[in-house]
Order: sequence, then C-alpha cells, then structure tokens
Amino acid sequence: MTTAESASPPSPSDGGFDLGALLAERGAERYELHARYLNHQLPRMLHTIGFDKVYERAEGAYFWDADGNDYLDMLAGFGVMGLGRHHPVVRKALHDVLDARLADLTRFDCQPLPGLLAERLLAHSPHLDRVFFGNSGTEAVETALKFARFVTGRPRILYCAHAFHGLTTGSLSVNGEAGFRDGFDPLLPDTAVPLGDLDALAREVKKGDVAALIVEPIQGKGVHEAPSGYLRAAQELLHRHKALLIADEVQTGLGRTGDFYAYQHEEGVEPDLVCVAKALSGGYVPVGATLGKDWIFKKVYSSMDRVLVHSASFGSNAQAMAAGLAVLSVMADERIVANARATGELLRSRLAALIDKYEMLADVRGRGLMIGIEFGRPRSLKLRSRWAMLQAARKGLFAQMVVVPLLQRHRILTQVSGDHLEVIKLIPPLIVGEREVDRFVDAFTAVMDDAHSSGGLVWDFGRTLVKQAVAHR
Repeated sequence: MTTAESASPPSPSDGGFDLGALLAERGAERYELHARYLNHQLPRMLHTIGFDKVYERAEGAYFWDADGNDYLDMLAGFGVMGLGRHHPVVRKALHDVLDARLADLTRFDCQPLPGLLAERLLAHSPHLDRVFFGNSGTEAVETALKFARFVTGRPRILYCAHAFHGLTTGSLSVNGEAGFRDGFDPLLPDTAVPLGDLDALAREVKKGDVAALIVEPIQGKGVHEAPSGYLRAAQELLHRHKALLIADEVQTGLGRTGDFYAYQHEEGVEPDLVCVAKALSGGYVPVGATLGKDWIFKKVYSSMDRVLVHSASFGSNAQAMAAGLAVLSVMADERIVANARATGELLRSRLAALIDKYEMLADVRGRGLMIGIEFGRPRSLKLRSRWAMLQAARKGLFAQMVVVPLLQRHRILTQVSGDHLEVIKLIPPLIVGEREVDRFVDAFTAVMDDAHSSGGLVWDFGRTLVKQAVAHR
C-alpha cells in the first residue's frame, strides 16, 4: 500500500442505516417507545391532558399534523427555538460545517469557530472579556458557580426564592422550588432570599461566606421581574462585600425580553458572570456559554498545570459554534431584538386591555416576548364557587383549563408557568409578528368567554381535572 493510499479516508458504506426508512417504519410507536424506555410519566401526562399530538413537521413558529392542520407555537421549546424551527441560515451553516470536515475536538489545537463566537457574544457585553462553552444552560450555571466559589474562596451561593437555574446538582442547589430539590440532598451550601429584598441580601452577605448571588432578571416561574433598581443595588452591595453577581440569562438572553440581555434594561448593571444557552443553539445543537471578567478566568486558569481544571468533552464543538454564529448573524440581519420588543409590547398591551373584561384575569406582565398571564379569584358568586372547587382540588387547575382548549380547539401550544401557579407563560419564537398576536388574542378571548359563561366546555374539562387531581393525591 502506498503512502497516499494509507492516508486516504475510508469510503462511506452503501448499506446499513437509513433514517427516513426507520422513521417511516417505527415513527408511529413514538409514545409507546417513550413509555417503555424513557420517562414513563411523560406520555402518561400528555395522554391525560390531551397533549399527545403527532406533529409531522415544523417551520418557523408553526407545527403541522398529518392532516395538514397548523399549530401556533407560543412555547418555543421552553425558549430554545428563539428563531423558530429550521431557520434556513442556521440550517445552511450546519450543512456547511459538516461538509467542511473540520479537524474538530482534537483537544490539542485551537479551532477558529469558538474564538469567533466568543468575540461576537462578548460584543454584546463589553464589560465582559472571556467565554467558557459547555453544552446546556445548567452547565453554564454550574460553571458560574464553580468559578465564583473558586475566585472568592467562599462556599455559599445566594439565590432568589422561586428561581429555576437547572437540575444538575450544583444548579439544583440554587433552584428555588422544593419539588425539584426533594430527595436530592445534600446539596451545595446555599441560601434563598426574596427577589427584590435588599435587606435580606445584606444580612446574608455581611456574614462573610457568600461567593455570589445568582439571579434571573425575570424569573421563568411566574414571570416575575426584579424590581427597578434592585440589580444595580445588589451589585454594589455584593461588590462591597467582595462577592459576585451572576446573571442567569439562559431563558431571558439573546433578545427574549426586548434587549440582548434582560439585565441591560437597568442602567449600570454589569454582572461578573453571565450564563446563556437555549436560543444560542438555533434549535439544533445543544450549547451553553458562561461569560465572565478577565480576572475571574485568569484566576481559575492560573497556570499551565490548571489548563483543563474546568472543561467539557463536547464544549466548543464545531456544529454548536457554527449554529451560534449563524444565530447571532440572523439576529442582526433580521432585527430580532427590535421585533421581540415591538411584538411583545403589542401582545402584552392587547392582553392587558382584557383585564377589565374578565373577572378571572388578574394580571398581564413581562418584557418583550416573555409574558405572564395570571388568573385570580373572581368577584361574582357563581364564578367564585367554581374557582373554589378548582383550588380545593389543586392550585393551578384553572390555568391548565385555559392551556388545554387553546391547544385542542385553537391549535395553540402554551404552558403553565410552574406547578401550583395560576399563570400561563408565553415565550414564542422571537420571529412572531402581528398575525400571531391576532391569532393568540382571538383564541384567548374565546377561551375566556367560555370560562366566564354560565356553562361551557372549559368547565366540563375543569371537572375532569378535579377528578384526576383528587384521584392522584
């Protein structure tokens, strides 16, 4: 064999794996396969609430079923699909990077794509200097927690009540919901403080063992925004006591709230570490990023002996980096942040205008295309009795009563904002416009009309939910 022949790559096999054929043969078994081999409670839950749809394809802000019916996506894969599904620019970038056959993940070279993506990300946060790339939002949070604890030499992390920062052990330690934490102790040293309570924050940092406060500028659970001035004051308080501010922008970042980062809505806020993920993926390749100040990275990676003290096997892989670069390019070219700001304001204002019309519509809040719709106890006697029936069975059932007919009757996918909450969260793809606003508001109005009527299918479904809630106690 010649040297040239020995260096040639092997020819691809003509036989073997055919993805299209496999899906055609076994795709109809999707729910059975999941119930047998994965989380068996997920298909059970989907069957129970009638969400066990079979979507055949997706594009932009829509899904289609086998009959050609379209469904409006107001969930965006929990925020992952910031540009909607299958954006052509992101698709092309991934085809291009695969076709390039790069020498990826050698571990002993420096490929250009990670540096280019870091450079473009940091351009949106000029006070930050360096980036660590991982594979998810929770990994971005884990990185920030590790870095904060190391550079301060302190063990304790503060977080806000009702926060959600992830479900791996470190990020679970700063998760504010007992339902996620129960049974997984012991976790890292941590303390919850109320969002917006500077006095509570001051009491904790004065103890001298706090490494950082991690905060979502707008909490995903309930869509609660940090009060005006809180982040700036918290930052000053933390720095005065040699602790750090970590901004979790995993869901709020990359334009979701009408600015590139949600913390940028408040002047003078410059977090020491910022976590992003979700929308950076383009909906294709998992990616997470932790942005931080130069001194933090230099202290963590303080010598050549510590060059791999924090790393990720698939971090900075070419496909994820190409997707991220394509996402940032589309955001600039298509003015995605401005669209999120304008469309979000239109949607929020139209929904807020309905508060006086419907007794059970208590509040509409949020920024950009991150909107919370909260329901509350009605005034009239007949509606109060029905509300009480639901609350006695399980708090949060009314919001579920709204979510289900939005999908079943109006083909709009939404989510309840958290367990035991009467809040629906809207986080649609950032490409939606007036057409999608019209469709959602019309559908929501129809469901609320039904819920406030003397009879109505909504309440028939409510009785079903009550029976199920009681049966599962």
